[in-house]
Amino acid sequence: MKAYIFPGQGAQFTGMGKSLYESNEIAKDIFEKANEILGFRITDIMFEGSDEELKETKVTQPAIFLHSVVLAKTLQDFNPDMVAGHSLGEFSALVANGTLSFEDGLNLVYQRALAMQEACEANPSGMAAILGLADEKVEEICAAIEEEIVVPANYNCPGQLVISGSNKGIEIACEKMKEAGAKRALPLPVGGAFHSPLMEPARKKLQEAIEKTTFYTPSCPIYQNVSTTGVTDIEEIKKNLIAQLTAPVKWTQTIQQMVEDGATSFIECGPGKVLQGLVKKIHKDAETASA
Repeated sequence: MKAYIFPGQGAQFTGMGKSLYESNEIAKDIFEKANEILGFRITDIMFEGSDEELKETKVTQPAIFLHSVVLAKTLQDFNPDMVAGHSLGEFSALVANGTLSFEDGLNLVYQRALAMQEACEANPSGMAAILGLADEKVEEICAAIEEEIVVPANYNCPGQLVISGSNKGIEIACEKMKEAGAKRALPLPVGGAFHSPLMEPARKKLQEAIEKTTFYTPSCPIYQNVSTTGVTDIEEIKKNLIAQLTAPVKWTQTIQQMVEDGATSFIECGPGKVLQGLVKKIHKDAETASA
């Protein structure tokens, strides 16, 4: 069975989508429609912008979403048996399987990005990658830091868990992780504490936007970050999408469940190849490819 997977923030690079724009009329139309909806030329930043410009949450999220959706919509044989997305990638996956229209998906992603950027500016915070420590140990250390907010945020693959929280919480946690034997405890260049309680103001804003948006019955199940299981019920999809902003991304568990449910090949649809690498670490026999 074919599973299409869609990347999240961090996969961006200057020049992303440019060759598609120049060589494919369908792609060009979708890119231009996105410029119109957003009210600025995001394609200029994607194709020619600096790393700094591309790193801004309000640019990064719609840019990755746009590149991923354009790829899916221009594939000749796009017929997934199941889909999943890492964090932001869940919105790309929901457009790919017909749950959301492209216009509504882009609008939600942009509103999500603005709300997250606002939450980041209100609460100086961050994330760090913990390498070479069991998930249970990372969870235990985070739970023991009671004076600051610090939580597991991204279960990326065995031995790689990203934590999220206040700047002080991240600092304390990184020290404790190293003492516990982590190979690395590496602060990440992100604007804030994604997938943590510090995103609660953004979650409320996203909930309002989602409740005003039309969702359609999907063509295939989406395996969501919060539940890790295949979902086709519209109300459950909405609930999981809202909860995702303050809950961890259970990517390891999601891929394991997809394999258990019959996925044999994973096709990454979007910029970069990060997810293919994670899939191989989670299930070494899985076939992986780029769209």
